[in-house]
Amino acid sequence: MGDPNCVRVAVRVRPQSEREKVENSHICTNVLQKEAQVAIGGERSFTFDYAFDIGTHQQKVYDDCVKNLIEGTFEGFNATVLAYGQTGSGKTYTMGTAFDMMDVMNEIDVGIVPRAIRHLFSGMDFRKQQALEQGFVEPCFDIVAQFVELYNEDIIDLLSHERSPASLRIHEDAKGEIYLNGVTRVTTLEVLKNGALNRKTASTNMNEQSSRSHAIFTVIIKQQRTVMAKPCFNPQVAAKQSDEASASEESPSTELELLSAKFHFVDLAGSERLKRTGATGDRIKEGININFGLLALGNVICALTTPTTSDKVVHIPYRDSKLTRLLQDSLGGN
Repeated sequence: MGDPNCVRVAVRVRPQSEREKVENSHICTNVLQKEAQVAIGGERSFTFDYAFDIGTHQQKVYDDCVKNLIEGTFEGFNATVLAYGQTGSGKTYTMGTAFDMMDVMNEIDVGIVPRAIRHLFSGMDFRKQQALEQGFVEPCFDIVAQFVELYNEDIIDLLSHERSPASLRIHEDAKGEIYLNGVTRVTTLEVLKNGALNRKTASTNMNEQSSRSHAIFTVIIKQQRTVMAKPCFNPQVAAKQSDEASASEESPSTELELLSAKFHFVDLAGSERLKRTGATGDRIKEGININFGLLALGNVICALTTPTTSDKVVHIPYRDSKLTRLLQDSLGGN
């Protein structure tokens, strides 16, 4: 809380769309990757934690922004990756959550979520092999996934087999963990494609396949592993344990460690101006709710990154929207 390093921002400039090429639009941005800056029109520049130009591949984005976060989940740290931007800016492509991106054959186009899933399973295999080489028992992993969308402030289970699934309610347990009562949790991550097929999309003036909801793909990792026993800080007990170990000539004692982590991958609906999108009817209501959630998210991130003194308690407005409430235990740390 109040740590400016708890949130990192990357900007990615996408190539021109076919429509923009037909309209003879021109690119007005210049990305300085080493300085992580984006210059606009030669007059203004903005600095980020990472800046990616048009030619940046998906693997580079993943390695720089997500890889270390996945490694952190194996140590019990929660994390969230958010794709934010206006309608048609390439959020769903970058995340890899479009229904037609699940079976993509071109490795270059594979997005963040499929890469993260691969990383998780390869990470489990590596840790099991490492434990055996060190003479420890293999760690046990339990991974479940859930996929929901926030549509007009209703939380819908994208993995439900019901035609019109009921809106889910957000709960918080005694340990502060946020959970959805009744959400479908599955052990296979092939569900990503099925969930993407059920997501709300519609055509607007700015995007023929505009996402009309915030999609949240969540992976929960539970791990039981063997670690070296922590040293005892009681001198008398420590001396006794040392004598017993020396007498028995046993190897150093070990203990079981239980870890749990939650990783949210969020493909936010595009921020938009109703005038530019040409929205009418239901599209207007959707646009209002989309912008409402994005505003609340911005307020939470601003509060989290504002430096504070140690004796000052900062209010983080998680309850202002269902989006921020659902992401609370990842945005705010463990």
